[in-house]
Amino acid sequence: MLRTHTCGELTAKNIKETVTLAGWCHSRRDHGGVIFIDLRDRYGLTQIVLDPSHNRKVHEAGEKIGREWVISAKGKVRNRPKDMVNPKLETGEVEVLVDELSIITKAAAPPIEVDDRVEAAEDMRMKYKYLDLRRPVMQQRLALRHRVSIAVRGYFNKNKFIEIETPLLVRSTPEGARDYVVPSRVSPGKFYALPQSPQLYKQILMISGFDRYFQLAKCLRDEDLRADRQPEHTQIDFEMSFVDENDVMAFVEGLYKHLFREVLGVELKTPFKALTHAEAMDKYGIDKPDLRFGMELIDVTDAVKKSEFKTFAAEEQVKCVVAEKDFGRNEIDELIEWAKENGAKGLAWMRVTEKGLESSIVKFFGSEVQKMLLQKTKAKKGSVMFFVADKKKKVAEILGKLRLELGRRLGLMKEGEFNFCWVKDFPLFEWNTEEDRWEAAHHMFTAPKQEHVELLEKAPEKVLGNLYDLVLNGTELGSGSIRINEPELQERVMKVVGINHKAAESKFGFLLEAYKYGAPTHGGMGIGFDRTVALMQGLHDIREVIAFPKNKKAESPMDGSPSEIEEKQLKELHIRSDVAK
Repeated sequence: MLRTHTCGELTAKNIKETVTLAGWCHSRRDHGGVIFIDLRDRYGLTQIVLDPSHNRKVHEAGEKIGREWVISAKGKVRNRPKDMVNPKLETGEVEVLVDELSIITKAAAPPIEVDDRVEAAEDMRMKYKYLDLRRPVMQQRLALRHRVSIAVRGYFNKNKFIEIETPLLVRSTPEGARDYVVPSRVSPGKFYALPQSPQLYKQILMISGFDRYFQLAKCLRDEDLRADRQPEHTQIDFEMSFVDENDVMAFVEGLYKHLFREVLGVELKTPFKALTHAEAMDKYGIDKPDLRFGMELIDVTDAVKKSEFKTFAAEEQVKCVVAEKDFGRNEIDELIEWAKENGAKGLAWMRVTEKGLESSIVKFFGSEVQKMLLQKTKAKKGSVMFFVADKKKKVAEILGKLRLELGRRLGLMKEGEFNFCWVKDFPLFEWNTEEDRWEAAHHMFTAPKQEHVELLEKAPEKVLGNLYDLVLNGTELGSGSIRINEPELQERVMKVVGINHKAAESKFGFLLEAYKYGAPTHGGMGIGFDRTVALMQGLHDIREVIAFPKNKKAESPMDGSPSEIEEKQLKELHIRSDVAK
C-alpha cells in the first residue's frame, strides 16, 4: 500500500508512530519558514509539517506545492501545540512531521474552490463535477447514499426478497412520460425504449413465482426537469405476491424505520398516518401534504353564502386558511400579489382582533355570519383568515400552495423533523381535457377497488383504485398499488383509457398472455431512492445526492452529452439526420 493510514484517522493514540499519508493539498501555509499543509482525502484532513530545521530537502520540495497537488508524505505523528489544536477535526490534536515527501501529480489552479465554505455557480459545478465531488460535503452526501443502499438491501434480504435485475432495453409502452429510445442496428427501423420503470417485468416475475422481488432500479424518463426530477433516477422497486395494500404499507413502514435507525440513529413512530385522497385534498388542497404543521383548509361556503359579499356568492366554493400571526398590511398585500401570481383571482382576508373581525370587506358580513366564521375556523385573536373563492379544484390548488407558503414564512417546517403519511384511495382515472379522454391517474395496471369494478364503463369518474402514495414532509416518495391479475379486467381498464383489444394485444400482448397461465394477487411500489437520500439529509434537490446529474436541459456539461454521432454510426443504425442545426 502507498499509505499506511487515511487522512481522517490519526489521533493521540498514534503519537510517535511513523506513518505514510497520501492525498490532495487542501491548503498550504508558510509560518515563519515552516510550511503547514492540510492533506485531504475522502476520510478527512490531517495537518502535515515541513520544517527546514528537521529536513531541508523536504521543505524545499514543499515550497513548490500548490492547491490540489497530489502528494504522499512519510513522517512521525506528534501532538499539535496546545494553541493549534483544532477541536472541529477528528485529527485536530495531532500533526505529522514529514521525513519524506513525494509529488504524485501536479495540478493546475482549480477553476472552482474545493471548499465547502465557497460554493461555485451551478454551471461551473456541473462542468467541473470531478472537482465539486472532491468537496467534503459532497463526499459525505454520497457516503450516506451508500449507507442507505446497504441498509435497503439488508432489510429486503432479511425479509426473504430476491434481487433480480430487469432489462434496460425494453419495448416502448405508454406509461405517462416520453420514452428515451434506442435504435436497433440488426432490426432496421425498430427501436428499444429505456425503461421508465420495471413495472411490467416485476409483474411478470410475480407470475413466474418469485413472490418477493426487489432491485435498486434505474428509471429513465424524457420529461421536463425540476429539483426533485432527473432524466435518470434510482428507484427502490419491489413487488410482493398474495398481499393486500395494508401488507405492503406495513412492510414499507418497517423499511423506513430500519433505514432511519441504521443510517441516522432516528427512531420513527409507526404506523404512519393514513389519509384518503379525498381527505388530503379537502384538508390540505394537495395529494402530498406536509404534516409538520396543521393549518388545515376550512370550508366556509355555507356561512359566507349568507353574506352580502357578491364575490363569494358567485363562486362554487369558498375556503379559508387561518394563519396564527398578526400580519401587517404590507405583508398581506404581498400575499395577495403572491396568490394572483399563482393563479388566484384574488385573496380576501380578515384579521381577528379584540373587537372582532377587521377588514375592508367585513361590512358585507353581518354579525351572525361573522359569528359562524369564528365558530367554523376557531380563529383566535391575533390571527388572519385568508379566503379563496373559485371552482373546487382551483380553490384546493391555490389554498394548498398558500398553506405551504404561510408555513415557510412562519417557520413551521422544522428541519430535522420527519413526518410521514400515506395517501390512498386515489381515483383510478382522471380526465384529460386536452385530449378529451380518460387516462390512468397512476398507471393502467392498478386494480380498481372490488366494489367499483361494476362502475368501470358507466361511471369511470367514481372508480377508486387500490392505490397508495408515501409522502414525507410534503414530498411524494413513492407510489404503489395492488395490480390487476386477470386479463379480462385488464382489458376493461384499457378500454376506458382508449386502448381497444387490438391495441392492447399489440402493446401489452405478452403481459395479457402471461395472465392466462395463473397470476397471483400482487402489489408493490416504486420508491424514489434519490429523494429518500436527499430528504434524510435535509436536501430538496436530488442532484445534490447524485454523483453525475444532468442540468435543467438534461445535459452533462462535464462530458458534453448529449452529443452528435458520426455519419457512419447513423448509417449502421439506418437513421438519417435531417434536423436543422
